[in-house]
Amino acid sequence: MNPPDDIADQFSLFPPIPFTLYDPHEIPNPEPISVPELNPNPSPITDPTPVLSSIQISNPSSSHNILSFSIPKKRRRGRPQRSSTSFNIPHFPIGTLNPNSNEFSSSSSTSISVNSIRNSVGSSNSLPHIAAPDTSDEIIVINRESTAEAVLALTAGFPADSLTDEEIDAGVVPVIGGIEQVNYILIRNHIIAKWRENVFNWVAKEIFIDSIPKHCHTLLDSAYNYLVSHGFINFGVAPAVKEKIPAEPDKPNVVIIGAGLAGLAAARQMMRFGFKVTVLEGRKRAGGRVYTKKMEGGGNRVSAAAELGGSVLTGTLGNPLGIVARQLGSTLHKVRDKCPLYCLDGKPVDADMDMKVETAFNRLLDKASRLRQLMGDVSVDVSLGAALETFWQVDGEAVNAEEMNLFNWHLANLEYANAGLISKLSLAFWDQDDPYDMGGDHCFLPGGNGRLVQALAENVPILYEKTVQTIRYGNDGVQVIAGNQVFECDMALCTVPLGVLKSGSIKFIPELPQRKLDGIKRLGFGLLNKVAMLFPHVFWGTDLDTFGHLSDDPSRRGEFFLFYSYATVAGGPLLIALVAGEAAHNFESMPPTDAVTRVLQILKGIYEPQGINVPEPIQTVCTRWGSDLFSLGSYSNVAVGASGDDYDILAESVGDGRLFFAGEATTRRYPATMHGAFLSGLREAANMARYANARSLRIKVDRCPSKNAHSCASLLADLFREPDLEFGSFSVIFGRKNADPKSAAILRVTFNEPRKKSQEGSTPDQQHSNKLLFQQLQSHFNQQQQLHVYTLLSRQQVLELREVRGGDEMRLNYLREKLGVKLVGRKGLGSTADSVIATIKAQRGNRKPASTLLSLKTGSSKLKGGTLKRKLVRRAKIVRNGNGLAPPPSSNLVNGKVLEETRTIHQASSDTLVPGQNQG
Repeated sequence: MNPPDDIADQFSLFPPIPFTLYDPHEIPNPEPISVPELNPNPSPITDPTPVLSSIQISNPSSSHNILSFSIPKKRRRGRPQRSSTSFNIPHFPIGTLNPNSNEFSSSSSTSISVNSIRNSVGSSNSLPHIAAPDTSDEIIVINRESTAEAVLALTAGFPADSLTDEEIDAGVVPVIGGIEQVNYILIRNHIIAKWRENVFNWVAKEIFIDSIPKHCHTLLDSAYNYLVSHGFINFGVAPAVKEKIPAEPDKPNVVIIGAGLAGLAAARQMMRFGFKVTVLEGRKRAGGRVYTKKMEGGGNRVSAAAELGGSVLTGTLGNPLGIVARQLGSTLHKVRDKCPLYCLDGKPVDADMDMKVETAFNRLLDKASRLRQLMGDVSVDVSLGAALETFWQVDGEAVNAEEMNLFNWHLANLEYANAGLISKLSLAFWDQDDPYDMGGDHCFLPGGNGRLVQALAENVPILYEKTVQTIRYGNDGVQVIAGNQVFECDMALCTVPLGVLKSGSIKFIPELPQRKLDGIKRLGFGLLNKVAMLFPHVFWGTDLDTFGHLSDDPSRRGEFFLFYSYATVAGGPLLIALVAGEAAHNFESMPPTDAVTRVLQILKGIYEPQGINVPEPIQTVCTRWGSDLFSLGSYSNVAVGASGDDYDILAESVGDGRLFFAGEATTRRYPATMHGAFLSGLREAANMARYANARSLRIKVDRCPSKNAHSCASLLADLFREPDLEFGSFSVIFGRKNADPKSAAILRVTFNEPRKKSQEGSTPDQQHSNKLLFQQLQSHFNQQQQLHVYTLLSRQQVLELREVRGGDEMRLNYLREKLGVKLVGRKGLGSTADSVIATIKAQRGNRKPASTLLSLKTGSSKLKGGTLKRKLVRRAKIVRNGNGLAPPPSSNLVNGKVLEETRTIHQASSDTLVPGQNQG
C-alpha cells in the first residue's frame, strides 16, 4: 500500500481526462414516484420491519411499475441524511392476460400469463430474459401482496424478482429461469413475509401447505429448507427458536474461535443443527468489538451504559439485529436528524454555508464516482483522497478558512464511516457495498448492544481467556491450540478480526492459500476511537443525538469531530466523542487526561458562551482499539489495490471444508457493520452443515480449487474481458490452440445487461475498458444489477447454439430442452471446468488488454521517484468544450493531445521501471 504522498503523486501523473457530468436523474423516467420515509417518526421505533401500508405503489396499469424507499449512503454514516434517496424495485402485477392481446388486465384469477410478467417485471435472472415455457404453465398467486412481500425479501438481502448467486449454487430450482423459478421466488418471498409478521414464533413449513398449490410443494420444500438452513428465518433468541436446540447433540463437534457477533450467531445456529459446539474467546467477555460498559459514580450513583465499540444499528429494514431486539422486547431509538456543527470559537456554523459545503462535498464524491468509470483499471490503484484533492484544487470554488474547516469535517466523517484514511481508500471500490445498505433509520438500542450479546451468549458453551496460537487443519479434522490445550474437532470456524489475521499472531498449519493471504494483505483495517464521559447531568440538551465540532488542522480533523448523546438510551447523562482518521491513530498514544482535557475545552467553548456551565465528568473511558491484541483495529475497508472480491476470498473455507471464516471482513455486502458480522456467522453455519452432511453421505462438495492469485470471479472476469465468441447475452471462451469440435468451452449468460450505447468512433479496447471492472459498482441509481451464470459445453455445441434463431429466449430453451444443460453460478462450475479455465488462462498467457495501458497494478514494479513526474506532471481535471460539456468518453482527443500524451506516459513508464522492486 502506498503512503498518502506517493498516491497523490501517482494521481498527478495522469493527463487531462475528458469528463462528462452524468446525472442519473436526467434519465427519462415516466411517472416518477415520490415515497415518504418508511419511519417518519423521530422516535421511538418499536418495529424495524417496514410499515408497508405507508409505501406508495404505482398504478398497476402504469407501464413503469416501481416501488421505492430511502437508503442511507455510507458517506452519511456519521451524520443523518438530509434528503432521502430512492431505491426502486419492480411492481409485481396481479391479474391475467387477455388471450387475444398482450395487454395486462386486473383480475382476481389465480394465474397470470408469462407475457404479462415479461412486460411488467424487469430483473436480472427473472422470466423476461429466459426461454418462453409452455403457455399452459401457471405462475401461482399466493395472495395479493406480492409486491409488499418482495420489499420484505429485498430488505433481507434477496433481489425482488430473481435468485441470488447463493441460491443458484444451492440448486433451489432445477433450471435457471422459467415458471418454476418465478414460483419459487414468490414462495420464498411469502415465507420471509410470514416470518416477519411474528418473529416470536417458529414458522413451520406446514402452515404453507394449504396456500401453495400441490404442484409447487417441491418448490416449497426447497425455499423453506434454504431459508431455514441459511438463517434467513427462524433465528434469534425467541423462546420458540431456543426450544429447537436439541438437548443432546448428535453431530460432530465444532470449535468456534471468537465470541463476537459472528461467532455467537454461528454457535447458536450450529447448536440448533445438532452439532456439539465449543467457543474459544481470548477476552474475559463475549461480544468482541461490541462492548457495552457500565459507567457509574457520583454521590447520587449516576450510571449509564456506554457503547465503546459497535454502537449504531445502521438501517433497520431487515436488519437481523433489529429482529433480535424485537424478540427481546426492546424499543429502538431513531438517531434524530438534527446535527448542528460548531466552529472553533464555539459558534454554530452558518446554516447556508453548511448546506453549501455539504452540497459541494457530495458533488465531489459524485465526480469521483464518474471519474473512476472513465479511468478504468487505473482507478484500482488510485486513492479516493487523491481524486477528491484534485477535484477540490482544480474545480473547487474559492473558499474561506471556515469553509475549508467544514470541508475537512466532512472528510473526517467519511473516514469515520470507513475507519480508514481517505488517502488509503480505493477510488474504485471504497463504496462497493453501498447498493446493499439496509434501508431505514439508524438506531440506538436502549440499554446498549450488550443486551444483544448477552442474549446471544446465553447457554452457549464459551471458554474465556483462551488465546488461540495455532490452527492445524487437514482432511481428517482440525486442531485448535490455545496455550497448553489442544481442542480437536471435525470443523472449526475462525471469526477473529482482520487486524488479527494481518498480524500473523495465529499460525495456520498448513499455511493459508496464497490468494487468501493476498486478500488479507490487500483489504484495509482502520481505526475509530472514543472518549466516553459520564456527567452529573445533561447540560447539552435532550433534543438532539449528535453534534459536531470543526478543526483548523487537517491532520486533526477527526479528533473529537462528532459527539453522540446517549442520554435518552443509556440510562444516564452520557456523552461520547469520536476520534477518526489520522487522529484516531495519534490518539492511541495520547494520555487519557490530555484527551479528556481537550474534549472539555471543546464542550466549554460551545456551551459556556450560551451561559451553560460544563461540569467535570464523573467518569471517563478512552478506547484503544488499535492496541487491543484481540482486534488491532476497528473495522475493515477497501484499501487501494483491493476490491469487493477480497471479502469473498476471506470468506472461503480451506482444508476441504474443515476450516471456515466469518466476521464483518468476510461479507462484501455488509462489511464494517454489526449485522454484517452476525449474518456472516449464519452463512458459515449453513456452509459447515452442508459440508458435514456431504461427508456423512460420502458426497464430495464441489469447490473452486483455483490456486490462482485471483478469486474465481476475478479469473473468469479477466478471461471474459475478451471472449472468443459473443452473440446476444451469450459469450464464450475456449482453448484457441485446440480446434477439436469436442473440446470444452465455458459459456456465460448475462442477464439484464445494460443496453450498450453506440460505439461509433470508439476502439474495441474502449468498448471493453470498464465493462467488468465496474460490474460490482453498479448502483441502484444508474444501472440495474447483472447476473452471470455459466455452463460447460463442447465447441460444437457452442457453434450450434449460436445458429439458433429467435434470440436469447430460444437459445436458452435450446440449452434446456435440447442439450439438457443446467446453468450455475461461478462456484458451481466444478473441477472439470476449473481445468478448462486453467488451460485457457495458460494459452492466453499474462497479456493485458490494451485498455489497461495506464494501469499501475498492485504487484507491478514501482517507478523511480520523481523520474516520470519530471517528464510529465499533470492533474486530472474537467475539460469542457465551448458548450460547457465534455467530449464523449469514447473520444481519444482532449485538446487534440490525449492520445499522444498517453503514449508518452506509457513510454516513460517502460523506461523507468526498477527491476525486482515490487509494491506490497
